[in-house]
Amino acid sequence: MIFLMDDVFSSFARPIQDAIKEKGFSRPTEPQVKGIPLIMDKKNVLLIAPTGTGKTEAAFLPILDFLIKYPVKGIKALYITPLRALNRDLLERMEWWCKRLDIKLGVRHGDTSTRERNAQAAVPPDILITTPETLQAILPGKIMKRHLSSIKWVIIDEVHELASDKRGSQLSLALERLRYLTKNDFQLIGLSATIGTPDRVAKFLVGTERDCEIASVPVARSMELQVIYPEAGSSDHLLAKKLYTFPEVASRLRVMKELIEKYKSTLIFTNTRSITEVLASRFKIWDIDFPVGVHHGSLSKPSRINVERGLKDGGLDGIVCTSSLELGIDIGRLDLVIQYNSPRQVTRLLQRVGRSGHRIGGKAKGVMIVQDSDDALEALVVASRSLKEKLEEVSVPEKPYDALIHQLVGMLLEKGRWGFEEALKLIKEAYPYRNLSMDDLVKVLDYMHSRFPRLAWFSLEDEFFSRPRRINGMYRYYFENLSMIPDEKHFLVVEEESENPIGILDEAFVAEYGIPGTKFVEGGSLWKILYSYGNRIYVKGEKDPMGAIPSWVGEEIPVPYEIAQEVGEIRGKVERWMKEGISIKEIAKNLIKKYPSNEATMMKALSEIAEQIEMDYPVPTDKRMTIERWKEYIILHCSFGLLVNRTISRILGDILSEKMGTSVGIQQDPYRIMLKVDMEPEDIKEIILELVKENVEKLAKKALMKTMMFKRRFVHVLRKVGAISKDASIGAVKIENLMKSFESTAVFDEAVRNSLEKDMDVDKASQLMEKIGSKEIEIAIIKGLSPIGNIAIEELSRKCDLIPPTRMKKVIIQYAKIRLLDEALTFVCTNCWKYAKAVRIKDMENSCPECGSSKLGALKESEEIVRRAMMKKYRKGNLFDDAAKSASLISKYGKAAAMVIAGRGITLNKASDILKKESKVNTHLIELIIEGEKEALKKRFISR
Repeated sequence: MIFLMDDVFSSFARPIQDAIKEKGFSRPTEPQVKGIPLIMDKKNVLLIAPTGTGKTEAAFLPILDFLIKYPVKGIKALYITPLRALNRDLLERMEWWCKRLDIKLGVRHGDTSTRERNAQAAVPPDILITTPETLQAILPGKIMKRHLSSIKWVIIDEVHELASDKRGSQLSLALERLRYLTKNDFQLIGLSATIGTPDRVAKFLVGTERDCEIASVPVARSMELQVIYPEAGSSDHLLAKKLYTFPEVASRLRVMKELIEKYKSTLIFTNTRSITEVLASRFKIWDIDFPVGVHHGSLSKPSRINVERGLKDGGLDGIVCTSSLELGIDIGRLDLVIQYNSPRQVTRLLQRVGRSGHRIGGKAKGVMIVQDSDDALEALVVASRSLKEKLEEVSVPEKPYDALIHQLVGMLLEKGRWGFEEALKLIKEAYPYRNLSMDDLVKVLDYMHSRFPRLAWFSLEDEFFSRPRRINGMYRYYFENLSMIPDEKHFLVVEEESENPIGILDEAFVAEYGIPGTKFVEGGSLWKILYSYGNRIYVKGEKDPMGAIPSWVGEEIPVPYEIAQEVGEIRGKVERWMKEGISIKEIAKNLIKKYPSNEATMMKALSEIAEQIEMDYPVPTDKRMTIERWKEYIILHCSFGLLVNRTISRILGDILSEKMGTSVGIQQDPYRIMLKVDMEPEDIKEIILELVKENVEKLAKKALMKTMMFKRRFVHVLRKVGAISKDASIGAVKIENLMKSFESTAVFDEAVRNSLEKDMDVDKASQLMEKIGSKEIEIAIIKGLSPIGNIAIEELSRKCDLIPPTRMKKVIIQYAKIRLLDEALTFVCTNCWKYAKAVRIKDMENSCPECGSSKLGALKESEEIVRRAMMKKYRKGNLFDDAAKSASLISKYGKAAAMVIAGRGITLNKASDILKKESKVNTHLIELIIEGEKEALKKRFISR
């Protein structure tokens, strides 16, 4: 089928063409031009394009066209989205088309009511929107299985998110099970943001033996990127005092504010939730009316909805956000994307910046604001590689056993007995399991047969497996473990002396750094870990920031080896050119031809390198490691990326602790390893040279087994196979005993492989050791602290964002007040029950816009859920009781009541108690709310 560019809509049925005109589509977008003909030609298609460019319609319209022309009974299309909360924009867009074309659309997820499920079973929708987990739940059902037998299309949204994790592995097997059940094949359409190795993702999408067409819309060809390393001026010193921060931080805020004011709509991406909150609160302390919202996964649903709507409607000029705004959320036209700090990876930058400039002749515009030389050079490399579309490879998990166990149980729910060969043939059709051997299958079945309650019975001699005699445990396991999303726990940080809660640490941080003696920054203050007990970490205040770790590092995106190496390569070139007599200014001018920046930023990024050369110190490069000592720390400079450096640091730490008979403090980032050890640089060099002769993989595995990182992965796997409860925490279970009892099982092997894949890079670490052995990489010793070494030391407090204790109380109160005023609740009229809207407390109405009543309640539920409840005939239940109670408080205390209700974990009864003590919006009220939040936090962890 051949189409002209503006002609792809012309072959659609007349009702669709009319709907296209009504929608205001004057011409197809590039993804639609490239994707629609292939889909109409019945090809399996992977469509790669930036968010907001019409990918959904490219996949959806050809299916609607077929359904109008050739009506068939049953569910004809599955739209699978990995988003845990189904995307409102997606539903609204799809419902718009389906209503106009009289096509029945259904939604099925964990919160779908029994009534709706029964309705879908009685009268199946033409198109069913669901999640990977809910697909697992409906596959064994007899009625839904019958409705699914007419499936002709499966659309998988955000396929790049699924390909790289176990949710995708599980889904790929579920699709093979669906083919087996329906006895026919179906057309697969994958929708993806910009990715590397599209061929691999296409194979993941369709399976081992099927063909797939790739339609890709390049984003970099129409992209402008710039890296800015702000210089603190006199005005920034004044601003820093107002914002309780450093002048360097103030300079970055100033530059961002100027950019936001210059453009109509801006997204400001950060790499972690913590930085998102800090940035947004600083903007609000600077100017409480500054039209910028905050968006991340931990915020309430009304707050997120309100922020998205604010940018769409023009009420906000920008949103400070994390990757929660990467996944297909349509927030309308964007003029600019700001990336605060390096995005770490090319793929991430392209996916983020690619959201802007979606208009005819428009350009995607991105600005990276960086905070130190490491950050600047890394961002320059990421930007340069982005413009050339040199993306990171997508790593598809290799035959994960825990996902396989779940799917084998699913297969037994469908058919009570399977032969080994028959099962293996089906499983190997799924791309992640293409290399699964008979030995692998037997090992997994042996675990399922041996565990209690038994998940399968198998006979090695007769080569078959079947349902166990008692099937209740098998059913319970299958339906209680539909999700492969790791159950990440949190730890309460408690100040030992006062027993006051300080905050929460993620399991990832605790797994890598949660040992006694570790210093970390939480909430602008410095703490030292004393000990852990269950799900609590006891700490005391600390003064010396040296060696401290920001509490958000557990969330950090790993910097790939290739990017860190290019940073090292730049340093090497600067060293060579300066020794040839070229001035640093000329070098900067030369480098900005390749790296998108200005001369001032480049000069600043190279300043420590120039200083290092002037002091006649060797520079760490892609071909040279340097070792230096500072106080009780050995700093090993190595530009090999986070995973390689972590592999080396863990091996070194294990060797050193065995030599010395005591634990060794270890810290690493993509450009250095820091060891707290009583040794000299020469000793460390000697140990590294000895490692050249050793088996790196064997040493890495040995070191890994001793880490909490591995124990965390091991506990994740045990939770997923139902061997321990979902609530079991790495701080509570006796992991050493579990490791002994599961050793040599499929479950233990999976934990080892998973940890080696996710937490280390053994292959590249082995290659590195070979290069050191062949003298391709040299090791140089530095006497004293070098300028590049100083980056790690001097920038520490700035990275950690420490706040002096004298200012801390004032800062906490200001932050809390701004956060609460910015929080959105769903306000509902308890008089007419016709009004429900998510509104920021700062902008709340005094009376109902519909009836004028002052009986406005405030709920933390989403506007959608509240509206659905309001449509019920009888208004009974917790939601209506809470609405009435909160309306009574708001009627009496106004905005003060809404602020207390918005407090994290504060119940309505507790809110009433607080308001009796203080009824006005003042410092005392904020202090009471903070105290109430702390009590709620404490109760949450004590009750576990």
